[in-house]
Amino acid sequence: TGRCARRRTRWPSRWRPEAGPVNRSRARGYSLVELVVVVTLILVLTAMIVPVARFNWTRMKEMELKEELRTMRSAIDEYKRLSDQGLIPVELDTEGYPKSLEKLVEGVELVGQVKKVRKFLRKVPVDPMTGEATWGLRSLQDDFDSTSWGRQNVYDVYSLSDRKALDGTKYKDW
Repeated sequence: TGRCARRRTRWPSRWRPEAGPVNRSRARGYSLVELVVVVTLILVLTAMIVPVARFNWTRMKEMELKEELRTMRSAIDEYKRLSDQGLIPVELDTEGYPKSLEKLVEGVELVGQVKKVRKFLRKVPVDPMTGEATWGLRSLQDDFDSTSWGRQNVYDVYSLSDRKALDGTKYKDW
């Protein structure tokens, strides 16, 4: 008769007093095996991501280098074009090229125009491969593969980095 009169509720086994003591440490956290598996997966994913991130970083720096070289070479070409047209006074032994990169930043007065200064660069750009605003320079009189500058003029610029590009060439050969 006590069975019908008393309603039994369904308690989860860990709350039932007759189920005995419950191992609470197992119910609250992760096992050591689970933690080791998770850490191993994180390490594997990191090992896969790092080379890809380095490749992308190097590719981005190479694109910056190409852009900076293109900008400076275009400024040198524009200076030469204006000197060939007689709009810029040509200094002795420069062949119409600028004497230095700073000359492209400072600008030059145009011939026949009152106080009109033509600037070709805002500043000498930073070489992304070396992190400095110093560049290798070649004058028109230097050999095409020369690494020493004759100081007559600035005919070409190149990076001073000795590292190799992703395509196997050296940055200083670009």
